[in-house]
Amino acid sequence: MPSFDTRIPAVLVRLDRNPFHHGTLGAARSLGRAGIPVHAVLESLTSPAARSRYVHGVHLRPDPTSPDDEADALARRLVQLADEVQAPALLVPLDDISALALAAHRTELTGRYLLPDQPSEQLVRVADKAELAETCRALSLPHPRTEIPTSADEAAAMAWSLGLPVVTKWSRPWLLPPGTGLRSTSIARSLAEVRELFARTGEAGSRLLLQSLLPPGRDLDWFCHGYADSTGGCPVRATGLKERSWPDGAGLTAVGRWAANPVVERMAGDLIAALGYRGVFDLDFRLDRSTGAYHLLDFNPRPGAQFRLFADGDGLDVVRAMHLDLTGRPVPAHTPAYGRRFVVENYAALSLLASPRRRYTAEPGASRAGTETAWFAADDPVPALSMARAWLLHALRKGLVTLRRLFRSGRPRAATVVSPPAARTPSSQMNRR
Repeated sequence: MPSFDTRIPAVLVRLDRNPFHHGTLGAARSLGRAGIPVHAVLESLTSPAARSRYVHGVHLRPDPTSPDDEADALARRLVQLADEVQAPALLVPLDDISALALAAHRTELTGRYLLPDQPSEQLVRVADKAELAETCRALSLPHPRTEIPTSADEAAAMAWSLGLPVVTKWSRPWLLPPGTGLRSTSIARSLAEVRELFARTGEAGSRLLLQSLLPPGRDLDWFCHGYADSTGGCPVRATGLKERSWPDGAGLTAVGRWAANPVVERMAGDLIAALGYRGVFDLDFRLDRSTGAYHLLDFNPRPGAQFRLFADGDGLDVVRAMHLDLTGRPVPAHTPAYGRRFVVENYAALSLLASPRRRYTAEPGASRAGTETAWFAADDPVPALSMARAWLLHALRKGLVTLRRLFRSGRPRAATVVSPPAARTPSSQMNRR
């Protein structure tokens, strides 16, 4: 175990309203087990992550009057919180909007908190889906063909040129207003769908992107997590393979495996160096078997929800690396543990129900490398129980809504698997079918 400065607390920040975000719990456990006091800015005092024994203080996220005010409201809340958490404390954003908000207010937060050197413009360059496509083009990095229409007719023509079905994305998904039914990423199977979606551009507050759908298949979806330290080096960098997801074949990682992929790791390192990026990163790739090229699908400037997959034998992961680096301590070598698995119990169960057939190639001896579960931990069992209860209540509410619709329509409908509300789907997900 590395030597941490336990006098420096950590504040986890998540503006997304998803109570089932297991990455928040993973960060609390990772830092808390190292003896670091952990505070969390969350959507609810009763969130499953808030029940962790490793969370010393839970603070409600601000409730701004508009999405444009969200970053300002968060900065004001953190300034007020600084004295309570005995600043300077480490700030750990756990979703894109939080990372962007912290970068935008870096000047007023510096001194009160520890943050990596991340200019706001740099984060927008990778978090904005249109900007990311342009960045990949400028760096000659493989990326799915992307078009940005300026009219409904142009959108239809571009979709026809790309070939249906086509992936549709909003360039800045964090601006999507809640309750509209708009998703950050979806698949349009007809030109009429493309036209209808473009018509909602004003409502979305973001540009619509059309992207070619890469062919789906087994063992094609990879991710690379890492931490770029203050000198630009990457003391922690590892690649993993998605084995199961929810929604099945196109969603969040339900089961992931630590696996060596020198090509993806090298591509990630070259990209981080070219950007001069600092801090935690989570990159998603898909292999195009027809060309042999790995395409970058998404760049998340914060810890991925499954970052604990890459905890080595000494417990070193990207969140711990950030604490060590920003408190002026050396980050030890990160030792690979190939075959190690990370299982998100609720999503894995749904994936198995939807598709019992294995969607990946088994790796001999992988089970001996160990498995970590996202929710259950013997030393911290309460969050798993809280999640299960919230999950059940949500399923019951969704079931009642479905029954009401059935009675109103008077027509039977096929049963569907009920899933909880997920975080805004990363743009990479729909390219993983």
